[in-house]
Amino acid sequence: MPDRLHFTASDEANELIASDPMALLVGFVLDQQVTVQKAFSGPLALKERLGSLDPKTLASADLEPVFRERPAIHRFPGAMAQRVHDLAVHVLERYGVDAAQDLVPWHPTLGDVDSAQALADYQAAKREHKKQWSRAQV
Repeated sequence: MPDRLHFTASDEANELIASDPMALLVGFVLDQQVTVQKAFSGPLALKERLGSLDPKTLASADLEPVFRERPAIHRFPGAMAQRVHDLAVHVLERYGVDAAQDLVPWHPTLGDVDSAQALADYQAAKREHKKQWSRAQV
């Protein structure tokens, strides 16, 4: 396992998402309608504000005020607070407090990113895939 992922400009955030599976899952939840960098900086901000990313803590906390605290963790703080809460509840119900499970998808993911260039390549491929998928749906 790498000591950091290169999703943000923050070494601390990159180390957190590489070392804490729950942080990585929260980043993936937040990766909607914001940049990858903003999404994966969110787990660090959340941990700094709550003191923990433990699923029990996330599931029992009122996350909306935490997400709204300035600077907001996400551009849609209410919706994302609910999604992170739902994720934590799911992890608790399905896996206990262990967010880690060996799952390797068949397609390239952010988990394959190991450099700033790899992130740029991933984002370009994702845009192209979305464009092709949109054409197929018409």
